[in-house]
Amino acid sequence: MSTGVLRAGIQGLGVYVPTRVLTNDDLAKMVDTSDEWITTRTGIKRRHIAGPDEVTSDLALIAARRALDDAGIGPRDLDLIIVGTATPDMFFPATACLVQDRLGAKQVGAFDLLAACSSFVYGLITAGQLIAAGAVQRALVIGAETLSRLIDWEDRRTSVLIGDGAGAAVLGPVTDGTGIYSGAVGADGSAGDVLKVQAGGSRMPISSEAIERKLHRAYMDGQAVFKLAVRTIPGLIKEAVARAGWTLDQVDRIVPHQANLRIIESMVAQLHLPMEKFVVNIQEYGNTSAASVPLALYEAVQAGQIRRGDRIVLAAFGGGFTYAACAMIWGK
Repeated sequence: MSTGVLRAGIQGLGVYVPTRVLTNDDLAKMVDTSDEWITTRTGIKRRHIAGPDEVTSDLALIAARRALDDAGIGPRDLDLIIVGTATPDMFFPATACLVQDRLGAKQVGAFDLLAACSSFVYGLITAGQLIAAGAVQRALVIGAETLSRLIDWEDRRTSVLIGDGAGAAVLGPVTDGTGIYSGAVGADGSAGDVLKVQAGGSRMPISSEAIERKLHRAYMDGQAVFKLAVRTIPGLIKEAVARAGWTLDQVDRIVPHQANLRIIESMVAQLHLPMEKFVVNIQEYGNTSAASVPLALYEAVQAGQIRRGDRIVLAAFGGGFTYAACAMIWGK
């Protein structure tokens, strides 16, 4: 039934993870850790790692094709492709342009969006606003990462957390009361040092010294990230819900970024909601950064945890420090 209000709705979903699985026991052979240590502190049991010949655009391409198939449209039906990633194939051209070419989406606009782990939700909100404004009809938003390429596998702080993967969503106009109702984004650049890759940009080009000091690898202050996330995300979820015109108890499901189970548990406690309302799959994939939210959303839909008419909130945070939340009524 048409409401006459134009919104953007998700019309197709697709995901892909590499076939190689790295368990906690595997990691214990590489770094000073154990299955018990990792599980207790993070909730992670295993993660998928890209093969030596797999790059971010490869993962993104498969997820994109699956999302297009799910939506029942072809590449040339798109108007825009956004790839959210912190691990592009190269600085330029954009990974989105590489995906556009390999999809055969001729003349379709394409760009990358870098907001670290928040990138997919940022992209969803951006594409949704363009559709609601009538600027584009259909958009493909992808979150894809090969963070394993940036990890120092001898650093227990980061190596136990990271996995690779991709998730994609096709967005299109809807007038049946479903779709995106609100988005909230923010950032705190003063916290940029808590999660970063120092070398490789214009400030510090790659050099033998940078490589020797491992400055081309990801650095994370885990405690600082934890504090920022638990201080920021519950309030952001409330803001997105209020902007949608809902109350928190009306929300059926929350799909949070899968960074650490302890962070999710803290959100649950602060929001005074049952754990059952939160989608959690971190045990299977680890932290896949921009791919995290679409992977969790896809699995929840496939499992019947999210159904047509459900009110859901997607929420993420990442290096920058960035954060984003999106409230929608599920329409597929």
